[in-house]
Amino acid sequence: MLGKKLKKSNFFIVLSLLVLFACLTFFGLSRKFGDITHVYVKSASDIRWGIDIRGGVDVTFTPPKEIKATESQMAAAETVIKQRLVAQNITDSEVYTDNDKNRIIVRFPWKENEKDFNPERAVKELGETALLTFREGSERDDQGKPKGVTKKVVILEGKDVKSAEAALVQRDTGATESVVSLKLNKEGTKKFAEATKRLAGHGVISIWMDDDMISAANVNEAIEGGEASISGQFTPKTAKKLADQINSGSLPFKLQTENFNTISPILGLGARDAMLMAGVIAFICIAIFMISIYRLPGVIAVISLAGQVTGMIASITGFFGFVPSFTLTLPGIAGIILAIGMGVDANVITFERIKEEIRSGKTVKSSIDLGYERAFTAILDGNVTVIIVASILMGAFGPPTSFFAKMLKPLFILFGAAPAGAIYSFGYTLLVGVVLNFVFGVNASKIMLRSISNFKVLKNPKLYGGKKNES
Repeated sequence: MLGKKLKKSNFFIVLSLLVLFACLTFFGLSRKFGDITHVYVKSASDIRWGIDIRGGVDVTFTPPKEIKATESQMAAAETVIKQRLVAQNITDSEVYTDNDKNRIIVRFPWKENEKDFNPERAVKELGETALLTFREGSERDDQGKPKGVTKKVVILEGKDVKSAEAALVQRDTGATESVVSLKLNKEGTKKFAEATKRLAGHGVISIWMDDDMISAANVNEAIEGGEASISGQFTPKTAKKLADQINSGSLPFKLQTENFNTISPILGLGARDAMLMAGVIAFICIAIFMISIYRLPGVIAVISLAGQVTGMIASITGFFGFVPSFTLTLPGIAGIILAIGMGVDANVITFERIKEEIRSGKTVKSSIDLGYERAFTAILDGNVTVIIVASILMGAFGPPTSFFAKMLKPLFILFGAAPAGAIYSFGYTLLVGVVLNFVFGVNASKIMLRSISNFKVLKNPKLYGGKKNES
Protein backbone atom coordinates (compact mmCIF):
# COMPACT_ATOMS: atom_id res chain seq x y z
CA MET A 1 0.00 0.00 0.00
CA LEU A 2 2.82 2.40 0.90
CA GLY A 3 4.61 1.58 -2.36
CA LYS A 4 1.47 2.35 -4.37
CA LYS A 5 1.02 5.68 -2.60
CA LEU A 6 4.62 6.55 -3.33
CA LYS A 7 4.08 5.74 -7.01
CA LYS A 8 1.05 8.03 -7.12
CA SER A 9 2.98 10.85 -5.45
CA ASN A 10 5.87 10.67 -7.96
CA PHE A 11 3.99 12.94 -10.36
CA PHE A 12 3.55 15.66 -7.74
CA ILE A 13 7.16 15.31 -6.56
CA VAL A 14 8.56 15.72 -10.07
CA LEU A 15 6.13 18.54 -10.88
CA SER A 16 7.05 20.38 -7.67
CA LEU A 17 10.75 20.06 -8.41
CA LEU A 18 10.22 21.38 -11.94
CA VAL A 19 8.22 24.36 -10.65
CA LEU A 20 10.92 25.13 -8.05
CA PHE A 21 13.63 24.77 -10.70
CA ALA A 22 11.73 27.11 -13.04
CA CYS A 23 11.22 29.74 -10.33
CA LEU A 24 14.92 29.74 -9.40
CA THR A 25 15.98 29.85 -13.05
CA PHE A 26 13.71 32.69 -14.13
CA PHE A 27 13.71 34.79 -10.94
CA GLY A 28 17.03 33.82 -9.38
CA LEU A 29 17.96 33.94 -5.71
CA SER A 30 19.67 36.91 -4.10
CA ARG A 31 19.81 38.82 -0.85
CA LYS A 32 20.49 42.51 -0.37
CA PHE A 33 22.46 44.08 2.49
CA GLY A 34 22.28 47.84 2.18
CA ASP A 35 23.80 48.71 -1.18
CA ILE A 36 25.38 45.28 -1.62
CA THR A 37 23.48 42.48 -3.33
CA HIS A 38 24.66 38.90 -2.91
CA VAL A 39 23.56 36.77 -5.86
CA TYR A 40 23.31 33.05 -5.12
CA VAL A 41 21.46 31.98 -8.26
CA LYS A 42 21.41 34.09 -11.41
CA SER A 43 18.06 34.83 -13.03
CA ALA A 44 16.98 34.80 -16.67
CA SER A 45 17.44 38.57 -16.70
CA ASP A 46 21.19 37.94 -16.26
CA ILE A 47 21.47 36.25 -19.66
CA ARG A 48 24.42 37.69 -21.50
CA TRP A 49 23.35 38.58 -25.02
CA GLY A 50 25.72 38.43 -27.98
CA ILE A 51 26.88 41.34 -30.05
CA ASP A 52 24.24 40.62 -32.69
CA ILE A 53 21.59 41.29 -30.02
CA ARG A 54 23.01 43.47 -27.26
CA GLY A 55 25.60 45.55 -29.06
CA GLY A 56 29.17 46.08 -27.98
CA VAL A 57 32.53 47.44 -29.10
CA ASP A 58 33.99 47.99 -32.54
CA VAL A 59 37.73 48.55 -32.19
CA THR A 60 40.61 48.72 -34.65
CA PHE A 61 44.07 47.59 -33.53
CA THR A 62 47.33 48.27 -35.34
CA PRO A 63 50.98 47.35 -34.67
CA PRO A 64 53.32 50.10 -33.45
CA LYS A 65 54.43 52.43 -36.24
CA GLU A 66 58.04 51.28 -35.99
CA ILE A 67 57.07 47.63 -36.63
CA LYS A 68 56.47 46.37 -40.15
CA ALA A 69 54.26 43.41 -39.41
CA THR A 70 54.17 40.53 -41.86
CA GLU A 71 50.98 38.78 -42.96
CA SER A 72 51.90 35.76 -40.83
CA GLN A 73 52.34 37.99 -37.76
CA MET A 74 49.01 39.68 -38.39
CA ALA A 75 47.37 36.26 -38.79
CA ALA A 76 48.96 35.13 -35.52
CA ALA A 77 47.66 38.23 -33.74
CA GLU A 78 44.15 37.62 -35.15
CA THR A 79 44.18 34.00 -33.96
CA VAL A 80 45.28 34.93 -30.44
CA ILE A 81 42.58 37.60 -30.14
CA LYS A 82 39.91 35.11 -31.26
CA GLN A 83 41.10 32.52 -28.74
CA ARG A 84 41.13 35.08 -25.93
CA LEU A 85 37.58 36.21 -26.61
CA VAL A 86 36.22 32.66 -26.69
CA ALA A 87 38.29 31.62 -23.65
CA GLN A 88 36.62 34.44 -21.69
CA ASN A 89 33.19 33.02 -22.70
CA ILE A 90 32.62 35.88 -25.16
CA THR A 91 31.22 33.38 -27.63
CA ASP A 92 30.11 35.87 -30.25
CA SER A 93 32.69 38.10 -31.86
CA GLU A 94 33.93 39.24 -35.23
CA VAL A 95 37.68 39.45 -35.83
CA TYR A 96 39.26 39.95 -39.22
CA THR A 97 42.51 41.33 -40.61
CA ASP A 98 42.97 44.03 -43.23
CA ASN A 99 46.49 43.33 -44.46
CA ASP A 100 46.39 46.18 -46.97
CA LYS A 101 46.04 48.71 -44.16
CA ASN A 102 47.90 46.64 -41.55
CA ARG A 103 45.06 46.58 -39.02
CA ILE A 104 42.85 44.15 -37.10
CA ILE A 105 39.16 44.92 -36.64
CA VAL A 106 37.52 43.42 -33.55
CA ARG A 107 33.87 43.49 -32.53
CA PHE A 108 32.78 41.97 -29.23
CA PRO A 109 29.75 42.31 -26.91
CA TRP A 110 29.46 43.82 -23.48
CA LYS A 111 31.14 41.90 -20.72
CA GLU A 112 29.10 39.94 -18.18
CA ASN A 113 27.70 41.95 -15.24
CA GLU A 114 28.58 45.26 -16.93
CA LYS A 115 25.64 47.56 -16.23
CA ASP A 116 26.92 50.82 -17.71
CA PHE A 117 28.64 50.28 -21.01
CA ASN A 118 32.07 51.91 -21.07
CA PRO A 119 33.82 51.43 -24.46
CA GLU A 120 37.12 52.86 -23.22
CA ARG A 121 37.27 50.38 -20.34
CA ALA A 122 36.26 47.48 -22.59
CA VAL A 123 39.06 48.24 -25.04
CA LYS A 124 41.55 48.74 -22.21
CA GLU A 125 40.67 45.37 -20.65
CA LEU A 126 41.30 43.62 -23.95
CA GLY A 127 44.57 45.49 -24.38
CA GLU A 128 45.75 44.53 -20.91
CA THR A 129 46.35 41.00 -22.13
CA ALA A 130 48.53 42.27 -24.98
CA LEU A 131 52.10 41.76 -23.75
CA LEU A 132 53.41 39.96 -20.67
CA THR A 133 57.13 40.28 -19.93
CA PHE A 134 59.56 39.23 -17.20
CA ARG A 135 62.30 41.87 -16.98
CA GLU A 136 65.57 42.33 -15.14
CA GLY A 137 65.39 44.84 -12.30
CA SER A 138 62.47 47.10 -11.43
CA GLU A 139 63.50 50.53 -12.69
CA ARG A 140 60.61 52.86 -13.55
CA ASP A 141 60.37 56.40 -14.91
CA ASP A 142 58.05 59.14 -13.66
CA GLN A 143 55.13 57.60 -15.55
CA GLY A 144 55.73 54.15 -14.09
CA LYS A 145 57.08 52.69 -17.34
CA PRO A 146 60.23 50.54 -17.47
CA LYS A 147 63.53 52.34 -17.96
CA GLY A 148 67.23 51.58 -18.01
CA VAL A 149 68.17 47.94 -17.70
CA THR A 150 64.57 46.99 -16.99
CA LYS A 151 63.47 48.42 -20.33
CA LYS A 152 66.32 46.83 -22.27
CA VAL A 153 66.55 43.34 -20.76
CA VAL A 154 63.49 41.13 -21.30
CA ILE A 155 63.95 37.69 -19.71
CA LEU A 156 60.67 36.01 -20.67
CA GLU A 157 57.59 36.79 -22.73
CA GLY A 158 54.08 35.39 -22.46
CA LYS A 159 54.80 32.84 -25.18
CA ASP A 160 57.43 31.25 -22.90
CA VAL A 161 54.80 30.40 -20.27
CA LYS A 162 53.22 26.97 -20.75
CA SER A 163 50.35 27.42 -18.28
CA ALA A 164 49.25 29.50 -15.33
CA GLU A 165 46.72 28.94 -12.56
CA ALA A 166 45.60 30.68 -9.39
CA ALA A 167 46.63 28.98 -6.16
CA LEU A 168 46.73 29.50 -2.41
CA VAL A 169 50.02 29.11 -0.52
CA GLN A 170 50.67 29.20 3.20
CA ARG A 171 53.47 31.45 4.40
CA ASP A 172 55.71 30.90 7.43
CA THR A 173 53.49 33.27 9.42
CA GLY A 174 50.56 30.88 8.93
CA ALA A 175 48.67 33.26 6.66
CA THR A 176 47.51 32.16 3.22
CA GLU A 177 48.30 34.18 0.12
CA SER A 178 46.88 34.09 -3.41
CA VAL A 179 49.51 33.56 -6.07
CA VAL A 180 49.71 32.64 -9.73
CA SER A 181 51.66 29.43 -10.34
CA LEU A 182 53.53 29.26 -13.63
CA LYS A 183 54.85 26.38 -15.69
CA LEU A 184 57.34 27.32 -18.38
CA ASN A 185 57.93 25.62 -21.70
CA LYS A 186 61.32 24.24 -22.70
CA GLU A 187 62.63 27.52 -24.11
CA GLY A 188 61.22 29.51 -21.18
CA THR A 189 62.81 27.13 -18.65
CA LYS A 190 66.20 27.62 -20.28
CA LYS A 191 65.91 31.42 -20.35
CA PHE A 192 64.65 31.61 -16.77
CA ALA A 193 67.37 29.30 -15.47
CA GLU A 194 70.10 31.41 -17.08
CA ALA A 195 68.64 34.66 -15.72
CA THR A 196 68.12 33.39 -12.17
CA LYS A 197 71.67 31.96 -12.05
CA ARG A 198 73.05 35.33 -13.07
CA LEU A 199 70.86 37.34 -10.67
CA ALA A 200 70.82 34.93 -7.69
CA GLY A 201 71.58 36.70 -4.41
CA HIS A 202 71.63 40.26 -5.73
CA GLY A 203 69.12 40.77 -8.53
CA VAL A 204 65.42 41.43 -9.03
CA ILE A 205 63.02 40.11 -11.66
CA SER A 206 59.92 42.19 -12.29
CA ILE A 207 56.77 41.13 -14.11
CA TRP A 208 55.02 43.56 -16.42
CA MET A 209 51.67 43.62 -18.16
CA ASP A 210 52.29 46.04 -21.00
CA ASP A 211 54.00 48.99 -19.26
CA ASP A 212 52.52 48.30 -15.83
CA MET A 213 54.61 46.43 -13.28
CA ILE A 214 52.43 43.91 -11.49
CA SER A 215 55.05 42.17 -9.37
CA ALA A 216 58.74 42.26 -8.46
CA ALA A 217 60.74 39.80 -6.41
CA ASN A 218 64.30 39.25 -5.29
CA VAL A 219 66.10 36.30 -6.85
CA ASN A 220 67.40 34.22 -3.95
CA GLU A 221 68.50 31.20 -5.93
CA ALA A 222 68.58 29.72 -9.40
CA ILE A 223 65.27 28.26 -10.62
CA GLU A 224 65.90 25.47 -13.06
CA GLY A 225 62.78 23.30 -12.78
CA GLY A 226 60.59 25.32 -15.10
CA GLU A 227 58.09 26.26 -12.36
CA ALA A 228 57.65 29.60 -10.61
CA SER A 229 54.97 31.73 -8.96
CA ILE A 230 53.84 35.35 -9.14
CA SER A 231 52.97 36.90 -5.78
CA GLY A 232 51.75 40.34 -4.84
CA GLN A 233 48.58 42.15 -3.84
CA PHE A 234 46.33 39.42 -5.20
CA THR A 235 42.87 38.29 -4.19
CA PRO A 236 41.63 34.90 -5.44
CA LYS A 237 39.61 36.76 -8.09
CA THR A 238 42.48 38.94 -9.34
CA ALA A 239 44.88 35.99 -9.28
CA LYS A 240 42.48 34.02 -11.48
CA LYS A 241 42.08 37.00 -13.82
CA LEU A 242 45.85 37.28 -14.23
CA ALA A 243 46.17 33.52 -14.78
CA ASP A 244 43.50 33.73 -17.50
CA GLN A 245 45.32 36.62 -19.13
CA ILE A 246 48.61 34.72 -19.15
CA ASN A 247 46.95 31.57 -20.49
CA SER A 248 45.48 33.58 -23.35
CA GLY A 249 48.90 33.66 -24.93
CA SER A 250 51.19 36.36 -26.24
CA LEU A 251 50.86 38.55 -29.31
CA PRO A 252 53.81 38.80 -31.71
CA PHE A 253 53.80 42.55 -31.03
CA LYS A 254 52.02 45.04 -28.82
CA LEU A 255 48.79 46.27 -30.39
CA GLN A 256 47.76 49.90 -30.33
CA THR A 257 44.21 51.20 -30.46
CA GLU A 258 43.59 53.21 -33.61
CA ASN A 259 39.89 53.92 -33.06
CA PHE A 260 36.77 52.43 -31.53
CA ASN A 261 33.03 52.98 -31.37
CA THR A 262 29.93 51.32 -30.00
CA ILE A 263 27.60 49.08 -31.98
CA SER A 264 23.88 49.82 -31.77
CA PRO A 265 21.83 46.92 -30.42
CA ILE A 266 18.50 48.23 -31.80
CA LEU A 267 18.26 45.84 -34.76
CA GLY A 268 19.50 42.90 -32.73
CA LEU A 269 17.04 43.53 -29.91
CA GLY A 270 14.24 43.66 -32.47
CA ALA A 271 15.33 40.31 -33.91
CA ARG A 272 15.61 38.85 -30.41
CA ASP A 273 12.14 40.00 -29.42
CA ALA A 274 10.70 38.63 -32.67
CA MET A 275 12.37 35.25 -32.15
CA LEU A 276 11.24 35.05 -28.52
CA MET A 277 7.68 35.94 -29.46
CA ALA A 278 7.76 33.36 -32.26
CA GLY A 279 9.10 30.83 -29.77
CA VAL A 280 6.29 31.50 -27.29
CA ILE A 281 3.64 31.24 -30.02
CA ALA A 282 5.23 28.04 -31.34
CA PHE A 283 5.30 26.54 -27.83
CA ILE A 284 1.61 27.33 -27.35
CA CYS A 285 0.78 25.77 -30.75
CA ILE A 286 2.83 22.68 -29.87
CA ALA A 287 1.05 22.40 -26.50
CA ILE A 288 -2.37 22.58 -28.16
CA PHE A 289 -1.35 20.02 -30.78
CA MET A 290 0.18 17.56 -28.29
CA ILE A 291 -2.79 17.72 -25.89
CA SER A 292 -5.41 17.42 -28.63
CA ILE A 293 -3.69 14.48 -30.34
CA TYR A 294 -2.22 12.58 -27.38
CA ARG A 295 -4.52 13.79 -24.57
CA LEU A 296 -3.08 13.03 -21.13
CA PRO A 297 0.41 12.08 -22.41
CA GLY A 298 0.31 15.38 -24.31
CA VAL A 299 -0.11 17.25 -21.03
CA ILE A 300 2.92 15.42 -19.63
CA ALA A 301 4.86 16.27 -22.81
CA VAL A 302 4.15 19.99 -22.37
CA ILE A 303 5.39 19.84 -18.77
CA SER A 304 8.58 18.00 -19.78
CA LEU A 305 9.22 20.44 -22.66
CA ALA A 306 8.83 23.35 -20.24
CA GLY A 307 11.42 21.66 -18.02
CA GLN A 308 13.75 21.21 -20.99
CA VAL A 309 13.48 24.91 -21.92
CA THR A 310 14.10 25.88 -18.29
CA GLY A 311 17.18 23.65 -18.17
CA MET A 312 18.62 25.25 -21.31
CA ILE A 313 18.13 28.74 -19.90
CA ALA A 314 19.73 27.66 -16.62
CA SER A 315 22.78 26.33 -18.50
CA ILE A 316 23.19 29.73 -20.18
CA THR A 317 22.82 31.92 -17.07
CA GLY A 318 25.38 29.92 -15.08
CA PHE A 319 22.78 28.33 -12.77
CA PHE A 320 24.92 25.21 -12.46
CA GLY A 321 28.14 25.99 -10.64
CA PHE A 322 30.24 23.65 -12.78
CA VAL A 323 29.02 25.28 -16.03
CA PRO A 324 30.01 28.95 -16.63
CA SER A 325 27.56 31.43 -18.11
CA PHE A 326 27.51 31.65 -21.88
CA THR A 327 26.80 34.38 -24.39
CA LEU A 328 23.46 33.81 -26.09
CA THR A 329 23.39 34.80 -29.74
CA LEU A 330 20.73 34.56 -32.44
CA PRO A 331 22.27 31.26 -33.67
CA GLY A 332 22.23 30.13 -30.04
CA ILE A 333 18.49 30.81 -29.87
CA ALA A 334 18.14 28.78 -33.07
CA GLY A 335 19.93 25.93 -31.29
CA ILE A 336 17.39 26.10 -28.45
CA ILE A 337 14.49 25.97 -30.90
CA LEU A 338 16.03 23.02 -32.75
CA ALA A 339 16.57 21.17 -29.45
CA ILE A 340 12.92 21.72 -28.53
CA GLY A 341 12.00 20.19 -31.88
CA MET A 342 14.08 17.15 -30.99
CA GLY A 343 12.18 16.97 -27.68
CA VAL A 344 8.81 17.07 -29.42
CA ASP A 345 9.98 14.37 -31.83
CA ALA A 346 10.96 12.11 -28.92
CA ASN A 347 7.55 12.53 -27.32
CA VAL A 348 5.70 11.87 -30.59
CA ILE A 349 7.64 8.64 -31.17
CA THR A 350 6.96 7.44 -27.62
CA PHE A 351 3.29 8.33 -27.51
CA GLU A 352 2.59 6.73 -30.89
CA ARG A 353 4.11 3.52 -29.53
CA ILE A 354 1.91 3.78 -26.42
CA LYS A 355 -1.22 4.23 -28.60
CA GLU A 356 -0.27 1.17 -30.65
CA GLU A 357 0.16 -0.96 -27.53
CA ILE A 358 -3.19 0.17 -26.07
CA ARG A 359 -5.00 -0.51 -29.34
CA SER A 360 -3.49 -3.99 -29.42
CA GLY A 361 -5.35 -4.77 -26.19
CA LYS A 362 -2.69 -4.21 -23.52
CA THR A 363 -3.38 -2.37 -20.29
CA VAL A 364 -2.47 1.27 -19.87
CA LYS A 365 0.35 0.53 -17.44
CA SER A 366 2.02 -2.12 -19.61
CA SER A 367 1.48 0.03 -22.72
CA ILE A 368 3.35 2.93 -21.10
CA ASP A 369 6.27 0.67 -20.14
CA LEU A 370 6.46 -0.98 -23.56
CA GLY A 371 6.00 2.35 -25.36
CA TYR A 372 8.99 3.97 -23.67
CA GLU A 373 11.08 0.81 -23.96
CA ARG A 374 10.48 0.28 -27.69
CA ALA A 375 10.76 3.96 -28.61
CA PHE A 376 14.03 4.49 -26.76
CA THR A 377 16.26 2.99 -29.47
CA ALA A 378 14.90 5.32 -32.16
CA ILE A 379 15.18 8.33 -29.83
CA LEU A 380 18.73 7.39 -28.84
CA ASP A 381 19.88 7.01 -32.46
CA GLY A 382 18.50 10.40 -33.49
CA ASN A 383 19.82 12.26 -30.46
CA VAL A 384 23.28 10.67 -30.49
CA THR A 385 23.70 11.82 -34.10
CA VAL A 386 22.90 15.40 -33.09
CA ILE A 387 25.22 15.15 -30.06
CA ILE A 388 28.10 14.10 -32.33
CA VAL A 389 27.49 17.04 -34.67
CA ALA A 390 27.20 19.52 -31.79
CA SER A 391 30.39 18.16 -30.19
CA ILE A 392 32.30 18.58 -33.44
CA LEU A 393 31.05 22.17 -33.77
CA MET A 394 32.15 22.96 -30.21
CA GLY A 395 35.50 21.26 -30.74
CA ALA A 396 36.20 23.06 -34.03
CA PHE A 397 34.95 26.50 -33.04
CA GLY A 398 35.52 26.63 -29.28
CA PRO A 399 38.44 27.38 -26.94
CA PRO A 400 41.48 25.18 -27.71
CA THR A 401 41.65 24.24 -24.02
CA SER A 402 38.06 22.99 -23.87
CA PHE A 403 37.19 19.31 -23.41
CA PHE A 404 35.81 18.89 -26.92
CA ALA A 405 38.75 20.67 -28.56
CA LYS A 406 41.22 18.37 -26.77
CA MET A 407 39.16 15.27 -27.53
CA LEU A 408 38.88 16.09 -31.24
CA LYS A 409 42.37 17.53 -31.65
CA PRO A 410 43.50 14.70 -33.99
CA LEU A 411 40.75 15.73 -36.44
CA PHE A 412 42.05 19.30 -36.63
CA ILE A 413 45.76 18.59 -37.09
CA LEU A 414 45.63 19.23 -40.83
CA PHE A 415 43.48 22.38 -40.91
CA GLY A 416 43.39 23.57 -37.30
CA ALA A 417 40.56 24.83 -35.11
CA ALA A 418 38.95 28.22 -35.70
CA PRO A 419 37.46 29.93 -32.64
CA ALA A 420 34.12 31.41 -33.77
CA GLY A 421 31.69 32.30 -31.02
CA ALA A 422 28.43 32.31 -32.99
CA ILE A 423 28.90 28.70 -34.16
CA TYR A 424 30.18 27.66 -30.75
CA SER A 425 27.07 29.15 -29.13
CA PHE A 426 24.83 27.24 -31.55
CA GLY A 427 26.63 23.97 -30.84
CA TYR A 428 26.47 24.56 -27.07
CA THR A 429 22.72 25.23 -26.87
CA LEU A 430 22.00 22.35 -29.22
CA LEU A 431 24.14 19.92 -27.22
CA VAL A 432 22.68 20.98 -23.87
CA GLY A 433 19.14 20.81 -25.25
CA VAL A 434 19.56 17.29 -26.60
CA VAL A 435 21.11 16.04 -23.34
CA LEU A 436 18.25 17.61 -21.38
CA ASN A 437 15.83 15.86 -23.72
CA PHE A 438 16.91 12.56 -22.15
CA VAL A 439 16.46 14.03 -18.67
CA PHE A 440 13.03 15.59 -19.16
CA GLY A 441 11.57 14.20 -22.40
CA VAL A 442 12.41 10.57 -21.60
CA ASN A 443 12.96 10.03 -17.88
CA ALA A 444 10.90 12.77 -16.18
CA SER A 445 7.94 12.29 -18.53
CA LYS A 446 8.05 8.51 -17.99
CA ILE A 447 8.01 8.91 -14.20
CA MET A 448 5.09 11.35 -14.33
CA LEU A 449 3.04 9.34 -16.85
CA ARG A 450 3.49 6.06 -14.95
CA SER A 451 2.56 7.86 -11.73
CA ILE A 452 -0.74 9.32 -12.92
CA SER A 453 -1.72 6.00 -14.52
CA ASN A 454 -2.03 4.62 -10.96
CA PHE A 455 -5.03 6.87 -10.26
CA LYS A 456 -8.26 5.00 -10.92
CA VAL A 457 -9.93 8.01 -12.53
CA LEU A 458 -7.03 8.30 -15.01
CA LYS A 459 -6.87 4.66 -16.12
CA ASN A 460 -9.28 5.05 -19.02
CA PRO A 461 -7.42 4.16 -22.25
CA LYS A 462 -9.19 6.99 -24.05
CA LEU A 463 -7.07 9.43 -22.05
CA TYR A 464 -3.96 7.87 -23.64
CA GLY A 465 -5.17 7.63 -27.22
CA GLY A 466 -6.98 4.29 -26.94
CA LYS A 467 -10.55 3.50 -27.85
CA LYS A 468 -11.65 0.82 -25.41
CA ASN A 469 -12.40 1.01 -21.72
CA GLU A 470 -10.06 -0.95 -19.57
CA SER A 471 -11.74 -3.99 -17.99
